[in-house]
Amino acid sequence: MKTVTLTKLQVAQLLHEFIEQEVLPDSGLESSTFWKAFERILLDYTGRNAQLLQRRQQLQQHIDDWHRQQEYSLERLDAYQQFLREIGYLEPEPEDFEIDLDQVDPEISDIAGPQLVVPINNARFAINAANARWGSLFDALYSSDVLPRPADPKKGSGVDPQRAQQVFDFCNDWLDQVLPLRAGNHADVVEYAVQSANHISEFKAVLQDQTGVTLKNPDQFRGHCQDDDGLWLLFTHHRLHIELKVNGDTAVGRLHPANLSDIQIEAAPSTIQDCEDSVSAVDVSDKLQVYRNWLGLMKGTLSCELEKGGKCFTRSLNPDRQYQNPHGESFTLSGRSLMFIRNTGLHMMTDLVQDGQGNNMPEGLIDALVTVLIALHDLRSNGVYKNSRCGNIYIVKPKLHGSQEVEFCVEVFAAIEQAFQLPANSIKIGVMDEERRSSVNLKSCIAAARERIVFINTGFLDRTGDEIHSSMLAGAMLPKSAIKQAPWIKAYEDRNVDLALGCGFSGQAQIGKGMWAEPDEMRAMYQSKSAHPQAGASCAWVPSPTAAVIHALHYHQTDVQAVQQKIKQREPTPRQELLKIPLIESGQVLNDQEIQSEMENNVQGILGYVVKWIELGIGCSKVPDIHNTGLMEDRATLRISSQLLANWRLHGLFSHDQLMQCFQRMARIVDEQNLDTPGYQPMAPGFDGYAFRAAVELVEKGAESPGGYTEDCLHRYRRLQKSLQP
Repeated sequence: MKTVTLTKLQVAQLLHEFIEQEVLPDSGLESSTFWKAFERILLDYTGRNAQLLQRRQQLQQHIDDWHRQQEYSLERLDAYQQFLREIGYLEPEPEDFEIDLDQVDPEISDIAGPQLVVPINNARFAINAANARWGSLFDALYSSDVLPRPADPKKGSGVDPQRAQQVFDFCNDWLDQVLPLRAGNHADVVEYAVQSANHISEFKAVLQDQTGVTLKNPDQFRGHCQDDDGLWLLFTHHRLHIELKVNGDTAVGRLHPANLSDIQIEAAPSTIQDCEDSVSAVDVSDKLQVYRNWLGLMKGTLSCELEKGGKCFTRSLNPDRQYQNPHGESFTLSGRSLMFIRNTGLHMMTDLVQDGQGNNMPEGLIDALVTVLIALHDLRSNGVYKNSRCGNIYIVKPKLHGSQEVEFCVEVFAAIEQAFQLPANSIKIGVMDEERRSSVNLKSCIAAARERIVFINTGFLDRTGDEIHSSMLAGAMLPKSAIKQAPWIKAYEDRNVDLALGCGFSGQAQIGKGMWAEPDEMRAMYQSKSAHPQAGASCAWVPSPTAAVIHALHYHQTDVQAVQQKIKQREPTPRQELLKIPLIESGQVLNDQEIQSEMENNVQGILGYVVKWIELGIGCSKVPDIHNTGLMEDRATLRISSQLLANWRLHGLFSHDQLMQCFQRMARIVDEQNLDTPGYQPMAPGFDGYAFRAAVELVEKGAESPGGYTEDCLHRYRRLQKSLQP
């Protein structure tokens, strides 16, 4: 790989050219200023990065030694907790405090709603996610399984009237709840309109008896606009906007008796554009796709060519939406989600930049420098649109272990702000509560970033993967489904919300919950994911724009800020509840069928994900499980599955031969599931390809892999696979 020499560092030539030619112009930074800062910050913080990773390993060694010498049990929880304090794993909890943020965009501070997480290297996904700020309720209901399918749906390409009526019935009931009329119901409306008197516009609904009525709460009407596509009526409920589109031309809306063409709702107020778990980026060409798409999002120029129904078209970012309020004054709402960028973790190293001895540098530091540089175009208003109207850059940091690592990220951001001449604390941080050491020290983690932190969340997959790895030697873990019911999970979910609210997140920052992993199962999501806003979460992850529309309905059912005020009154969950390791209890024995079933489910999922990662470079995909249910999977799902099997292998629940036999059986199933996948190379009958070897290694060496992370193995085999390509 060709490189460019700075003073003490070597930078990949392609990265250097990209920054020089595409990013630095109009950024407000001179080339020499940036590269001096780039080199200085990397040299200043790489050593600290290494020390923090070494500290992780030291603590893990202490914990492993303790489990070798003593048997863990709930009866000995106090002794275990004291041991964790003595080695510095459990930090002293700080005195009560509240976070203290400068201006934060309302999508973070005030608006509760779904949050999309997408791989930023896929331009189509990235654009769709940004545009998912608004979505059609008619389309989401018509195309998903939220509503039961008609008994005898009509065939062909036209709109099924029976299905359309199901959509209208659902929407009428929903409108009665969120926009109740002063009299009558929305099912009785034959016309939606705006009328003006004394220079004031007012919403009016005409009922079947020709009576004109307004809303029970007229203040919900925010304004309207009229264009060639129809009349747009704007309302608010629970700080989310709702649009009724009248007299337009939409496929489903043509059948509406009141000429209601569509209901557009604010679906995903915020989005995380991901450089991490959902992305396969193993070399400079891959990484440039990540950075180039982020640049396109910040400048508003990102687009992609698509084909649908035999027609080609270009997809790009949606414009802002213009309205007039009831007093005739113009105002604008964003047409796009507020975008976070998720950087890589501290443990990732890359040859994008190397020191004089050929050592790879921390990818997370490079991500911070480059993604902030790119975001300067948004701050300088160089783009077609604005992302942050408050002048912030929002970066999510994953895989942090404890408050020292959060503090490290804060120091890096401060150094970048100074070097780039940005206001202090304009780089905001989202801290993912997905590692055990951060969960048990969450209050200290928040305190370390109290002037920057705008987001924390919970996530079952990574958090459980780290739970298994941290306590690998404690004993055999419960099956995945049983772990979800273990006491520490509820304690983890509750304590995350308790501490965030106690630290003043309500009205300032986001409290998030995890991903819905079944993108085709919208009815199940609609029936269950209401639990997230009811638990006090102001955002929760969804896998698609359609899922964002459906999940947004839950934030109309629940006023999250009101729920948060009630939750503040309860006693926070004691942190020792997080130390109840989800082990198979003494005397409890899994039978051969239970062990075999768990093995097959996890091995099949590992192979289904890894084969696309290694063979095709796909970091996030819908992978059929053993029952052919499509599950959205990324490296977090791989981590938990590989760690569980590594734990069971270590504790003798199955042998190496049994594991290999299972891998070979499941490989044949995965091959069959991917028969129609372009470019797919079957694993059977040779079972010697890089994908198969990587999947086996993730289990066989999972107990010794630092943190149970999968990246080193995946990157190594993906690069080998790419070396075979012409």
